[in-house]
Amino acid sequence: MKAPFSHYLDAIAPGLKKLVELLGEDFDYVSVLSTDSVGFMVSISQRAKAVNHSTMMTERGSVVRVRRGGLYSEYAFDRFDPARPELTAAEARRVLNEQFALLEETGTAIYDTPVLPDEPCELRVEMETGSLPEEADLGALVDSFSAMSARGVSLGEHAIDCHVRAQSTHVCKMFLTARRDMRQSYVYSEGMTAVIALKDGDVKFGYDSVSGREGPELFKQMDEKVEKVSKIAEELLTAERMEPGEYEVIVSPEVSGLIAHEAFGHGVEMDMFVKNRALGAQYIGKRVGSDLVTMHEGAKPEIQVASYAFDDEGTPAHDTVEIRNGILKTGVCDALAALRLGVEPTGNGKRENFEHKVYTRMTNTVFESGDSTLEEMIATVPYGYLLSGMQSGMEDPKHWGIQCILDRGYEIRDGKLTGRVVSPIVMTGYVPDLLGSISMLSRDHELFGSGGCGKGHKEWVKVSDGGPYMKAKARLG
Repeated sequence: MKAPFSHYLDAIAPGLKKLVELLGEDFDYVSVLSTDSVGFMVSISQRAKAVNHSTMMTERGSVVRVRRGGLYSEYAFDRFDPARPELTAAEARRVLNEQFALLEETGTAIYDTPVLPDEPCELRVEMETGSLPEEADLGALVDSFSAMSARGVSLGEHAIDCHVRAQSTHVCKMFLTARRDMRQSYVYSEGMTAVIALKDGDVKFGYDSVSGREGPELFKQMDEKVEKVSKIAEELLTAERMEPGEYEVIVSPEVSGLIAHEAFGHGVEMDMFVKNRALGAQYIGKRVGSDLVTMHEGAKPEIQVASYAFDDEGTPAHDTVEIRNGILKTGVCDALAALRLGVEPTGNGKRENFEHKVYTRMTNTVFESGDSTLEEMIATVPYGYLLSGMQSGMEDPKHWGIQCILDRGYEIRDGKLTGRVVSPIVMTGYVPDLLGSISMLSRDHELFGSGGCGKGHKEWVKVSDGGPYMKAKARLG
């Protein structure tokens, strides 16, 4: 079925178009982004159950963006009478004029940004989904997840709890200007299963997730994760500390995604180029990885939680090849950063919600696959580790340092897994060195979109990342 577009947004569209016309009398650019997104979240453990209708992207409201005198400003609102748009226009005009006047009074320097292009575009996209979150049987999901949680506890010798969490959101967004009318509707879902184990006062947990641009039918895949996460939790209870050093490693698709996200995600968000906060700006056209490394970024090349038809500035989804055969080709950028840099926007302008400003943000960030199998890759390692399980990551875009905290490593000796498990693992290094050492890639690849990404410590949005198994050299500790 197709995810139907919001009746509410369709109903207020004529009034919003009139609002754009009214504000156009005072400003040389006017756009409105309106959202109406609904969903639910279910969280189950042996100790608690929770159901609510709030997810990362549930919201209803609008934001106006205007330009005058080289300066852009915005006004957000969540109440709108489509029969009387002049009321909202008057309030928006008052607030926006106060903002402009304050800058003039304080003598604040203005970054003179050109007028955003406004080519005609009419688009209405209702993407395919198996079901809708607003029609889900939440009682049945609670029963199913409760049984899953109980089974997770029963499987492990030392298991003390099993958390099952899932959420699904029906996203509807409308972008209007004097010449554009763009509307989209899609559904994404994500779920996580985690088993917590306790032994001799030591607590460990194993987890796995599912995600996709699908409806609640996705959650059927979670049941098969229970045995896997139970085994991981038990493994971690007996895991050993590793000896710090440089090793040959093979990283799982999940860790490949973490590297892609941290190494060439934030580091090539081009609003950071405008602020001179990213070393990547100096490497466009230069080598940053081995010949095997090609990386895509965009809402278009993959179907995952961050796949949409257009971004929050009305720019259509792109497939941007950031790295091709080891050479950094470009970054990604929102529309205003693109104007300031003299480049084309890439469809990466995203808001946390209608009350937050647009930043350049990642969507789907993924390494291309190679032509090897995992077994062939393991066979080439005299001594090293197969790294799996992402906990967290961070980077320094100004100096291209990277730190990835990983769940576990499986020892490899003489081309074979020994069964020894080490944990936790911190992988650090200089990004071009790490990517330059990549020597093998698997044929398959996988994306992961459970959770979200912040800009600094805030501004959370949906992203996904991934890739194939990759063989490289890395510093571990």
